[in-house]
Amino acid sequence: MARTREFDDNAVLDAATDRFWRQGYAATSVRDLGEAMGLVPASLYNAFGSKHALFALCLDRYLDRNMRERIERLEAKQPPRVAIETFLNEIVARSLADPRGCLLVNSALEVAPHDAEIGAVIAARLAELEAFFHRCVIAGQRDGSITAAPSARDLARLLLTTVMGLRVLSRARPEPALLRGAARQALTLLDPPACTN
Repeated sequence: MARTREFDDNAVLDAATDRFWRQGYAATSVRDLGEAMGLVPASLYNAFGSKHALFALCLDRYLDRNMRERIERLEAKQPPRVAIETFLNEIVARSLADPRGCLLVNSALEVAPHDAEIGAVIAARLAELEAFFHRCVIAGQRDGSITAAPSARDLARLLLTTVMGLRVLSRARPEPALLRGAARQALTLLDPPACTN
């Protein structure tokens, strides 16, 4: 008979995510994780298998809560151009509010180059974000709110690059004018050409 877990999964995963987020994967030891989660190493291994498996679970959970839920919310409730603007504005706000940066970007820089499994997770999630932008751009080109000049694919890639750039830049220069200005400039590239009569 399997033993019932004597801890709250959400609470311990939140604690582990925060520790990985603050310290990075390599600098976070199993002892650090156990301390943060309130678990002895044996319990941690029994519940999650390994530090690597725990990190993968924390990253996936973070991305579901922070990226996938935002995409679903914006696509369901806002016109395409507004959804893109809101997404970028929320990224700027989060970047300014949280000195830890973005766990996805932190992991892409630290872990992905040396870990094919985590690299594949990150690549797949970045592809989801690009696909969200691509759908919005296509819909915006159809309704006239986004320029039809560059291809939808190129604009989606530009928006993905903008998000990643904002997140990286915010770690070194968390300046509101800088980040808001960069986001604003990226959005101007979506503007349809002005009508001249």
